[in-house]
Amino acid sequence: MTLEATFATACDRLLGAEFSENIGIAVSGGGDSTALLVLACGRFGGARITALSVDHGLRPEAARELALVATLCAQLGCAHEVLTWQRAEARGNLQAEARAARYALMADWAARTGTRTVLLGHTGDDQAETVLMRLARGSGVDGLAAMQPVHHRVGVRWVRPLLETARQDLRTFLLARGTVWSEDPTNDDTRFDRIRLRQMMPALAKIGLDRARLVQTAAHMGRARDALHEQVRDLAKSAVQQQAGDILIARGAFQAAPDELRSRLLAQALCFVSGHAYRPRFAALSALLQSGTGTLHGALVVSDAKTLRITREAAALRDADCGPDALFDDRWTMIGPMQSNDRVRALGDAGIAQLEDWRSSGLPRASLAASPAIWRDGALIAAPLAHFNPEWRAELVGNRADFFAYLHES
Repeated sequence: MTLEATFATACDRLLGAEFSENIGIAVSGGGDSTALLVLACGRFGGARITALSVDHGLRPEAARELALVATLCAQLGCAHEVLTWQRAEARGNLQAEARAARYALMADWAARTGTRTVLLGHTGDDQAETVLMRLARGSGVDGLAAMQPVHHRVGVRWVRPLLETARQDLRTFLLARGTVWSEDPTNDDTRFDRIRLRQMMPALAKIGLDRARLVQTAAHMGRARDALHEQVRDLAKSAVQQQAGDILIARGAFQAAPDELRSRLLAQALCFVSGHAYRPRFAALSALLQSGTGTLHGALVVSDAKTLRITREAAALRDADCGPDALFDDRWTMIGPMQSNDRVRALGDAGIAQLEDWRSSGLPRASLAASPAIWRDGALIAAPLAHFNPEWRAELVGNRADFFAYLHES
């Protein structure tokens, strides 16, 4: 089977044979993403495709690489957009920051244009390297499942149709067409774990640990992960309720479940409440499961004889401040008679101290402390979840409004 036929089969399986929407494609100019762009234009037609290139502003060679992508797009008849990363002050792992920025920029573009699907050029070699890296870190089922062929995040369907394709096959395809691509110099930089593992692959293949076997392992683990996710959703149906942005888990059903399911459900609840994209470290999560109370991942867990309550940690919102027409904590929208100088901040202990009857809300003090409140010139104007000032109300929006929908997307 030709590479084009293999690609078409993968797209039909992942997108559906009748797929007819416009598509975004992440294109750095490297061999993998360049081949993906050429294959996609052949499969779907250039008119339906926009190549998305991110300018990180980190390497002087980037301008030449992006110009090369623009030339190829003109030849293929597809659109090309360069998304620029306005990098703030460095805070940690540069590669991780850049990766997060790429996804955020592409997600913003998708929302702006109404595009729901973005293709990514990760290959079978990337998948094999990811399995090895996560094995070295002691990852469990989810980690060893590596990259998913399809996943939904921030309203976008991210699709990897090349996960079973060898990197060299893509370059052979491009050479046969006479298509030029750029080589990222970091692909030979042995300071990075992935590059050192990549250089070890020929030796590992001699003992049977080759790309195909590692990709197969990821597929096996992916099926196990999907089965566990389904069981977590079933547990949530019987054990979880929502209240004003909090997750309430019935202790009886929760304690009766296997440890693996309890760990997963608690991790999902923490991420849902806090907005974190990735689950907390296993050791910290296990400690929280044992104690039944504490703070982790920007959330607070409190428990009584019947219920575990996961609420937002007020301390994590100490600096959160926005206008009433913006989302507070990325999940609350405020509706009421706003004025230009109004600010939305957490109610906090200072706000609760100004309320005579906050207990009538039926919410714990910790939940109210993290709830959105309207402040005007330093004075408390409204606290909807505390039932202070009925002219205002607060509503959850997006993928942090419905925990059960969130579980199906994650």
